Amino acid sequence: MTKKGIILFVLLPIGFLFAQEQTTFLGIVIDAKTQNPLGNIVVNIQNSSITQLTNAKGKFELQAAVKGEQLLWIHSQGYKDFLLKIQSNPGQKVDLGILPLEDNFSDETPAALITLSDSELSEDNSSSEMTSGFLQSSKDAFMQASAFNWGQARFRVRGLDSENGTMMLNGTIMNKIYDGRPQWSNWGGLNNVLRNQEFSIGAAASNYTFGGILGTQQITTRASMYRKSSQMSLSGSNTTYNWRAITSYASGMSASGWAYVLSAGKRWSGEGYFEGTNFAAESFFVSIEKKLSGKHSLNFTGFYTPNSRGKNSAHTAEVTQLTNKKYNSYWGFQNGEKRNARVKRVEEPLFMLNHYYKINEKADLNSSVIYQLGQVGNSTIDYQNTSSPDPVYYQKLPSYYTSLYGKDKGEFSGDFTPDAVNAEQAKTKFTENQQINWEELYRANRKPTLNSDGIIEGYEPAQSHYVLYEDRTDDKTLAANSNLNIQITEHSTFDEGVTFRRLKSHQFQCLLDLLGGEYFEDIAPFYSGSQAQSDLQNPNRQVQKGDTYGYNYNLLATTIDAFTQFKFNYKKIDFYFGQSYSVSNYQREGLYQNGIYPASSLGKSKNVGFENFGFKGGLTYKISGKQWLFLNGMHLSRAPSLRNTFANSRLNNSVVDGIENENISSTEGNYVFRSPNFKIRSTVYYTLIKNTTRTSFFYAEGIFDKTAAYNNTDAFVSQTLTHLDKKNIGMEFSMEYQVSSTFKTTFCAAYGHYIYSSNPNVTITNDANVAKGSTSAVFDFGESYLKNYKQPGMPQQAFSVGLEYRDPKYWWLGVNINYLSENYIDVSPIARTNRFYKNPVNGLVFPEATEERAAVLLKQEKFDPISLLNIAGGKSWRLSHKYIGLFWSINNILDVSYKTGGYEQARNANFRALNQDVSSETPSFGPKYYYGYGRTYFVNLTISL
Repeated sequence: MTKKGIILFVLLPIGFLFAQEQTTFLGIVIDAKTQNPLGNIVVNIQNSSITQLTNAKGKFELQAAVKGEQLLWIHSQGYKDFLLKIQSNPGQKVDLGILPLEDNFSDETPAALITLSDSELSEDNSSSEMTSGFLQSSKDAFMQASAFNWGQARFRVRGLDSENGTMMLNGTIMNKIYDGRPQWSNWGGLNNVLRNQEFSIGAAASNYTFGGILGTQQITTRASMYRKSSQMSLSGSNTTYNWRAITSYASGMSASGWAYVLSAGKRWSGEGYFEGTNFAAESFFVSIEKKLSGKHSLNFTGFYTPNSRGKNSAHTAEVTQLTNKKYNSYWGFQNGEKRNARVKRVEEPLFMLNHYYKINEKADLNSSVIYQLGQVGNSTIDYQNTSSPDPVYYQKLPSYYTSLYGKDKGEFSGDFTPDAVNAEQAKTKFTENQQINWEELYRANRKPTLNSDGIIEGYEPAQSHYVLYEDRTDDKTLAANSNLNIQITEHSTFDEGVTFRRLKSHQFQCLLDLLGGEYFEDIAPFYSGSQAQSDLQNPNRQVQKGDTYGYNYNLLATTIDAFTQFKFNYKKIDFYFGQSYSVSNYQREGLYQNGIYPASSLGKSKNVGFENFGFKGGLTYKISGKQWLFLNGMHLSRAPSLRNTFANSRLNNSVVDGIENENISSTEGNYVFRSPNFKIRSTVYYTLIKNTTRTSFFYAEGIFDKTAAYNNTDAFVSQTLTHLDKKNIGMEFSMEYQVSSTFKTTFCAAYGHYIYSSNPNVTITNDANVAKGSTSAVFDFGESYLKNYKQPGMPQQAFSVGLEYRDPKYWWLGVNINYLSENYIDVSPIARTNRFYKNPVNGLVFPEATEERAAVLLKQEKFDPISLLNIAGGKSWRLSHKYIGLFWSINNILDVSYKTGGYEQARNANFRALNQDVSSETPSFGPKYYYGYGRTYFVNLTISL
């Protein structure tokens, strides 16, 4: 089936290449300020592959086999896009005259204003993904508001994660196979050279791929597409980093057919907005093109952007009350300097070779090969046979003592027995010791040396009880891609593409620092005997710095994606339809024989395969030259991510039971009005995502029932949700009104309703049960009643009003007010199962578990709405053919404090435990929250030669 499907996609357009009478469009592109001609400017007939670059004198001569009214799109880095309506006249030459481009230094909004998605809300970088990174290329007012005004509050367009959009580099998909999301930090610091972008919203057609329901972002790094220039910029901020310096140079196309682009940059900070969040990053970029002939060109692109970032912790309301909203428990002082234990480090260089083949005036074939390798590490502290180093460990906080209850009285709850004395002592101790005590960890890893009199004269390294390690992912990805674009007739075009990707992802635990000790034992301290061994092939290992331990395996994946698309353009109606076909094959290869799963951990798992199809279509009705109606729809099936396919990949080869393809349907309708002074876009949309899978890990108390032959009611477990459906309905509205030649006002609104639309099945895996001799590790907890709960972690409603003044002397000032609401906490699925209400001791329903009390305990928390006032401005100068641009912004001027997200802790895994904790009014396992930035600033100075 796979071979037949690909052959069908590849051979389908062969019969469409034939000659046709053409129109020739002539013109000269100049700089609006200097009136000088501009070379290497991209001239394109919109929604087609017909493209040409201007020569050194700014001239172009574009031949196109089109009829009727079209849009000519002229764009280049450093200039505003220029759109011009053109009328074809087959067999004739149409002289468009002189076309001036205005520089965009005065309205450039640097991407650094966005907190990109790799600043995750959770350790697993899953549901916290933002889509702000997807929006930077769009000039649409709503998308600009989403990225730059609402992004700081973790707004997501249409409530969708970035896995629902397609990120592309020169026509090749860059979303990771592991989790379906782009690794935004791979592009960090390359702002100056990644501005050649195209963006399609929602299910709209893209020339490069079938796309996702969020849209498609295509970045082009072809060297000849860059105008000859050199640029330097220096930035200052108080968010993720404090300083940024970038320099870039583009040569333009030489007479010998060579062009190249270079860029280098650095970003750094000792501490970002939140305590202990250090940041360091560098960026290097090169693109070299050789024009082999009038039809063939080769382009090499390579970039390397190593970066590391200290993470910020989520906390309960109790911890925030004892500290402040900038508090971060992940760091502590060592030798007078702040050291963060949890650092995310990314080093993934990429190398790409593109072949551009202009078959004839009607057809282009672009092919590419990519190889990317490198590593992603997330560090934390491991410890054995000692106390937790976490300063906010629950037994170190006052709430541990103020939420105590006595033993149960038969089937009834015990008495409330708070310990005020110890609670006060815990408060005092925590106030004095709020951070990680690195010196204490080093002391614990050493033993005293005695002299002949038995007196301590020093200390020497011993077995480490604390170490710093990294959860490492070392990926090697090979990808090949080919895109064919054909102008079939004056009214129709055809696009097709095929992408092959192969991934080998080495996942392991790497010891970074023995913290003064001599060695660390590679065992699981909660188990005994052979079950404690990470690798039965090498038992009782003593590991050193740089060694692999704990878990060690490969994830192997091969995917093939293909699509075809037809587009038709007429005077009053445009329409398109497309289809996609993909296959995905996953496999786990265990490199350790785990002591708990000796028979299912070492070696390769079975192959897990998925086959998928997709269909999309759209219609545009041109009411007039100013008004359009758009209707787009899409239905596709999608393979689950590699991450969610294996239930507990760190320990064994088990595949999630009942896993299947996701099914996605989406429709949207748009009304657009555009005039020189007034623009409106109004959109309504409906999206349904079915059969998703989600895996998480946590320690739960009272989760198991002793009468059902479980060995212990408490356990560290993995939780897998299957058949989880999501429904997203809403509207988008944007308006721009040019009040005068200097004043412009904008209004944007997003009104969404995002819910879970099914009751997913919950499966719990308890490895300890196997270690204690039971044959069963996987337990079906039945349905979790999540239907109609709100999807968490984002405002579902957002509004923005802005006013902007642009002075004729090239300075500008803008202010906007934003209101965001309907943001909800992430709920615990296990607390919404029937088992939650049963006493783990006798298997009977808790007598106090009434519907009324359950409704109170399980009500989803809604965060307070927030209002944010932002202001930005800029000024540009031209001095002796040099541009100087200054941009500055202040976000959240009023320093409003607000929650951006949070989650319910799942440790209280039965009704009584949760009810007692909440009833104490000082819960020990209350929800944990993340907070947004307060008042922040950004300043950028750019010089372009």
